[in-house]
Amino acid sequence: QVQLAESGGGSVQAGGSLRLSCAASGRTFSTLTMGWFRQAPGKEREFVAVIQWSGSSTYYSDSMKGRFTISRDNAKNTVYLQMNSLKPEDTAVYYCAAATGRGLYVMQTSYDYWGQGTQVTVSP
Repeated sequence: QVQLAESGGGSVQAGGSLRLSCAASGRTFSTLTMGWFRQAPGKEREFVAVIQWSGSSTYYSDSMKGRFTISRDNAKNTVYLQMNSLKPEDTAVYYCAAATGRGLYVMQTSYDYWGQGTQVTVSP
């Protein structure tokens, strides 16, 4: 079992930045692929970014590429999502997820564990 807890959400004006954190416990964190997803009001949950277990490989949704950066600190059992140049359309609940496989997964069904989510609100 893996427990995930997101933090760092909040309200920010367009153009601002936030850094989300996701702390993991319950299983060797360094073996997990970690991803971030988000769900805006009235929309399906969508893929944001993923990072390989070692941190050496990452992959982003096209709409976040260049603005968001995923990283991890295996010594702290934590994955981060640095979000810059935020736009109102980035408003959503952001979820971290963990997969026991080693791939760079973009499908939600590839992930085995999910956090409760953290709200990000970007005002114009």
